[in-house]
Amino acid sequence: MSVQNLPNGEGATHPDIKTGRVGVLLVNLGTPDATDYKSMRRYLEEFLTDKRVIEWPKWLWYPILYGIVLNRRPQKSGAAYREIWNETLDESPLRTITRSQSQQLSKKLEDLGDTLIIDWAMRYGNPSIASKLEELRAQGCERLLVFPLYPQYSASTTATVNDVVFKELLKLRWQPALRTVPPYHDEPAYIDALAASIKNHIAELDFEPEVVLASFHGIPQSYFKKGDPYHCHCLKTGRLLREKLDWDETKLRITFQSRFGPEEWLQPYTDKTIEQLAQQGIKKIAVLNPGFVADCLETLEEIAGEGKEIFIENGGEAFAHIPCLNDSPNGLSVLESVIRNELSGWV
Repeated sequence: MSVQNLPNGEGATHPDIKTGRVGVLLVNLGTPDATDYKSMRRYLEEFLTDKRVIEWPKWLWYPILYGIVLNRRPQKSGAAYREIWNETLDESPLRTITRSQSQQLSKKLEDLGDTLIIDWAMRYGNPSIASKLEELRAQGCERLLVFPLYPQYSASTTATVNDVVFKELLKLRWQPALRTVPPYHDEPAYIDALAASIKNHIAELDFEPEVVLASFHGIPQSYFKKGDPYHCHCLKTGRLLREKLDWDETKLRITFQSRFGPEEWLQPYTDKTIEQLAQQGIKKIAVLNPGFVADCLETLEEIAGEGKEIFIENGGEAFAHIPCLNDSPNGLSVLESVIRNELSGWV
């Protein structure tokens, strides 16, 4: 649909603008374009200069970032990414999976009409949020649902996605109506999908885990003390998942991973817990990552790779990583359920 010229010649020079469509933008954390030094440095710089991610003042953080971190970490991170890289498509698994989620959701939501457009972006790296917002605007999206792909809310994840969207809208004369997806850490569809994934994966193993860890990405404790609800959301997800599985706190334990820098982060730490379990005589464990909607460096390299090494080196015998929901039928059903609910009244 296009804006029509006004009667009596009024607005005859008004630009032809497409209208009448609704856009849904899935946004995940981000990915480097390649694993070489320059690509990794560019990605890490964008990520680590985000004030939502590192809340230290610039005068304290930037000398460390530009003097040490961005000179050393790109090589280390590049090597880690190469271990999980999708060589066939020459991209990270996160990009592969997020694209697939978008494409499959487009098909699953076809019944809502051809005015609905599903697309995807990355907060850091490509495709950028800005580029996708422009594409959706050019396709006539007058209404926009932004879906930060984080079940549990944190300022360092959900809020920073919204920040960029709001900033881009400041540049527009004609802004779309906007909705952002709230956290869905306690949505029944999400809990049901996690429980089913755990049961199905364990049923395929040749051993029964004595302990299952639900490992969430951590945040500094200082963020929690400032009022970030993330820790509470993670604990509620864990509690609801235990209830669904009829497990107790010794069977399903909540831990936090991926700490960075000298600050204290949310505890217990995943790597330390894995080490302690093995040293205490636990021989068989499984680990899942409920806070990630798609497998990525933090799940495939840090948990499935390093986590397993830590467990075996300290006396463990059997280790399983339970994949993220990804673009599985269960995973897509969660995203579809959230989108349909948040689009209510728009389509």
